[in-house]
Amino acid sequence: MEISNFILAIGLGFLWHGLQIFWVSGLPRQLKGSNQETSNGDIQKSFMLFWLDQYSWIGLTIIILGIFLIIRGLI
Repeated sequence: MEISNFILAIGLGFLWHGLQIFWVSGLPRQLKGSNQETSNGDIQKSFMLFWLDQYSWIGLTIIILGIFLIIRGLI
């Protein structure tokens, strides 16, 4: 198996996994419009919002990495 085929397969896997995360978590609150949800002093809610944002950023990062690897594998 050539290295470009291997990179392409890894890139497709990254893209698939990143899209699944993005489907569940959506865009991070930092990238959404001005209607940002706040916790208003509720520690549990602020903790949940923090980790949901982190999960969203991880999904976007994996999508971008997957697209880069797909392009690299095709070239």
